[in-house]
Amino acid sequence: MIDTKPPADRTTTSATGLRDLEIVPVRNYGRWIAAVASLLALVGLIGSLAKNDNLHWDVVGDYLFADLIFDGLATTLWLTAAAMLLGLGLGTLIAVMRLSASPVLYGLANAFVWVFRGTPLLVQIIFWGYAAALYKYVKIGIPFTEVTFFQAETNALLTPAIAALLALGLNEAAYASEIVRAGIQSVDPGQAEAAHSLGMRPALTMRRIVLPQAMRVIIPPMGNETINMLKMTALVSVISAHDLMSNIQDVYAQNYQVIPMLIVASLWYLALVTLLSVPQAWLERRYGRGTTRAGHVSPFRRLLGGTVERLGKKNKEHKR
Repeated sequence: MIDTKPPADRTTTSATGLRDLEIVPVRNYGRWIAAVASLLALVGLIGSLAKNDNLHWDVVGDYLFADLIFDGLATTLWLTAAAMLLGLGLGTLIAVMRLSASPVLYGLANAFVWVFRGTPLLVQIIFWGYAAALYKYVKIGIPFTEVTFFQAETNALLTPAIAALLALGLNEAAYASEIVRAGIQSVDPGQAEAAHSLGMRPALTMRRIVLPQAMRVIIPPMGNETINMLKMTALVSVISAHDLMSNIQDVYAQNYQVIPMLIVASLWYLALVTLLSVPQAWLERRYGRGTTRAGHVSPFRRLLGGTVERLGKKNKEHKR
């Protein structure tokens, strides 16, 4: 009989040799050249913009912290928060209706998504802004009768800010409903069946069992939707909702400094999006634990981590 097992001393020597081997990453010179070229191009672009007299950095500095800009920022922020709350609440209701066994509820929910997702947001904003051209009065009563419980002039009720909120919130509800529906469907149906077998009603099962588990799928894309909503509020400037972009347009309509005022708007939008990206990234990490997304590392962290790792290795070699 032939013994195929290696001798014990040879196995120990081989394992010790493998531990002493140093793993050297492959040097990708093409990637280094591309990175240097990209950095040079970026530095050149920044330098060109900084030296461009047409940008009028003095005008940018004058209006960057002006009261008019802060008033617009306040409107932009409350519009973003209110539209997201309206969109998420209504979107959850529509998602449940789309998953309902009732053909009427299913059809109504599908029609809502079809209308508000199938038409441009700009068209919806203009429509709500000029709704008085369609209906002079807003009435609530019994259809096809003279019974009216509430009546008000459309222009008095739908101010530009309210019209902007309705347009943004209803449009967001159509997209949020799809996100919520995908989250609900990601939960194993056996969870709901087990809850029903314990005597829980469907509404209670949805609130206590399904939705908490669906949050893992719903929360990360909703963070992106919030950032997108912040930028989409700029569209309400077409109905003069006095948001940041509306106030910027009012200023450059008087001083004709279009580019510098757009720089002011861009700086503030970039700052707000950066602030919102911090909790959004935290939520993605928190709700992505145990999935492949949890292993995602940002390029900055990879660069910093690689540098720290190389410095630590050099220190160890120096101590030897």
